[in-house]
Amino acid sequence: MRAVVQRVLEASVRVDGHLVSHCGPGLLVLLGIEDGDGEEDAVWLAAKITAMRIFGDEEGKMNRSVIDCGGNLIVVSQFTLHASTKKGNRPSFIRAARPEISEPLYEGFCSLVEGHIGKPVGRGIFGADMKVALVNDGPVTIVMDSRAKE
Repeated sequence: MRAVVQRVLEASVRVDGHLVSHCGPGLLVLLGIEDGDGEEDAVWLAAKITAMRIFGDEEGKMNRSVIDCGGNLIVVSQFTLHASTKKGNRPSFIRAARPEISEPLYEGFCSLVEGHIGKPVGRGIFGADMKVALVNDGPVTIVMDSRAKE
């Protein structure tokens, strides 16, 4: 699993002009699921993201997690994170997991994150054409991959 984690002041997801999710300060996570990813990847990534100390403490140092800050999260499924750009000018998405695999893993990941932060997680609509807006705070943007955990 690959994630782009962005610390945000606010974020939102719209589908067909309708607001689907909105959050104040916290994290926007773009989540890509690759063939071969499984529950163990979701467990590791959910724990790592929610415990990552990227929020400021009293001295402005990045010493607090989204849990410590009581922050919010939106998780958006994004298969394009597994694009291969090695050949030509059209990306290949062959490494991205099929929807029948990736949708349950996406939902499971969201549930795991909810368990860590103790409140609901905003979501996009799986497979929909979404409009994602955010105000990146910092900016702080971190790319994580469960295959690089060791």
